Amino acid sequence: MQNTFNTLDLGVFLFYLMGVAAYGYYVYRSKQQEQMNTRDYFLAEGSLTWWAIGASMIASNISAEQFIGMSGNGFQVGVAVAAYEWVAAITLIIVAVFFMPIYLKQRIYTMPQFLEQRYNAALSLIMSIFWLFLYVLVNLTSILYLGALAISNLVGGAESFHLIMVALAVFALIITLGGMKVVGYTDVIQVTVLIIGGLATTYLALTLVSEKFGLGSSAIAGFNAMMRDAGDHFHMIFPKPTQATPQVDVNKYLMVPGIAMYAAGQWIVNLNYWGCNQYITQRALGADLKTARTGILFAGMLKLLMPVIVMLPGIAAYVLHKNGSLQSQMAPGGAFNSDNAYSAILTFLPNGLKGLSLAALTAAIVASLAGKVNSISTIFTLDVYKRYLNQDATEQKQVWVGRVTVFAAMLLAIMLTWKDLLGIGGEGGFTYIQKYTGFISPGIVAVFLLGLFWKRTTAPAAIAGILSGFVLSVFFNNYAPGVLGHETLLYTAFPNGHGGYEIPFLICMGLSFAFTFVLMVSMSLAGPAINPRALHYEAGQFKVAPSTLALIAVTLLMIMALYVKFW
Repeated sequence: MQNTFNTLDLGVFLFYLMGVAAYGYYVYRSKQQEQMNTRDYFLAEGSLTWWAIGASMIASNISAEQFIGMSGNGFQVGVAVAAYEWVAAITLIIVAVFFMPIYLKQRIYTMPQFLEQRYNAALSLIMSIFWLFLYVLVNLTSILYLGALAISNLVGGAESFHLIMVALAVFALIITLGGMKVVGYTDVIQVTVLIIGGLATTYLALTLVSEKFGLGSSAIAGFNAMMRDAGDHFHMIFPKPTQATPQVDVNKYLMVPGIAMYAAGQWIVNLNYWGCNQYITQRALGADLKTARTGILFAGMLKLLMPVIVMLPGIAAYVLHKNGSLQSQMAPGGAFNSDNAYSAILTFLPNGLKGLSLAALTAAIVASLAGKVNSISTIFTLDVYKRYLNQDATEQKQVWVGRVTVFAAMLLAIMLTWKDLLGIGGEGGFTYIQKYTGFISPGIVAVFLLGLFWKRTTAPAAIAGILSGFVLSVFFNNYAPGVLGHETLLYTAFPNGHGGYEIPFLICMGLSFAFTFVLMVSMSLAGPAINPRALHYEAGQFKVAPSTLALIAVTLLMIMALYVKFW
């Protein structure tokens, strides 16, 4: 139960740091025999293999908010929260088959560049500025804050928070300055460490449960004991609450609203993140179609594993807490903060494994920071600086501006996070990210889907869609129950335990998307039958190779088996 790190832990952790740094330097030096241009620096064109693309996508996706937030959600609601990961695997199939052929054919560097090609420069500039603000003020700051908080709680307490925050930022900067190729290939090491360290923590959590019930040190016995003792935590679908439903179960439904979320926000969240997000798609934009597709599908298969790493420890913490084994982790008054579930499990780790788990957590944080700041650099340099500030900038000047942007973005994030000026700690990092990205997701997904697959969609409709998606999201989340009532044909609002009523967040996203979609279609019908900027597809553009089809089939069968087991 001690939280101290010994020489073995430090050795394991330093071995990880030096290994990543040495490999990153090797990858960087391998490119130095020739001058690096923008496609090399921002996209690593042609140099990322399928396994590097897939690993980089996962390494950039999994960070402190997953280790803390999803473990906490596992503590609260159980496997139902795995829907975010398993639906993501299906979404990645959609992105690989239908989105990537279009993006690669258009030869785009960034998502704003696609919006300009399909709509107009005004929408591209609006979204460039929005994404820059979102990535810096929401994503970069929250990753930095949560990462520093999680590691400081493990190794040194609150007094080490600022030192750890700066160290994480510096390590991420070192990786990012080498460009997308260094980020992509070091992410292979990061995701390997993440998976090995994460699985080790999960194994320990399950053996702790097994020992608690007198079943020996068996992970399988521990898992079976968890299913018996916390059967309510092993169901994917929650029933719709009634007036007799306890508030604790209502809260679960507000977080993951049963079958309804599969017809609403769950798809909006994932399509926005995996298909319309510079932070993710950038890894595949420099590859050929077969490599990009295979890498994305490899990432989808890895997503199936993520709940084992970040969710099961949370359920284990719930079972141990329920049976009196985490009393020392409880706050005064007997409450247990679910966001502490993962770190509570880590306190049981033996020396050596503590260092490995710290390396896994650091790998997740640094990979996400590096990926995010690389995307910030790409959008600012190519969509703002090159287009509006210096149209004659040389390739080398653009690479230099990209590196300066990396420094500036990280410095701003540190300044905002130093005293938590944005209130991330008070709101909760996972909630903070979901709240602010979720307000814009319905509009973005509507604009991309109609722009990709309906030739009639117009630029005015797209601008109206972005704005209406945001306004409708704010309305349904904050005002609809008070204005329209608690029970309508569109939704049911439930008591939130704080004297108010809420519509489940994922339902709000679905409603916002539906109305935005209808508005964009209605406006576009007033325009030409085929918009002059519409995309044109070649015969067989979406055809997949037999090996790709086999990967898709395996992924879908595994997801079906998981849902049959835990429905």
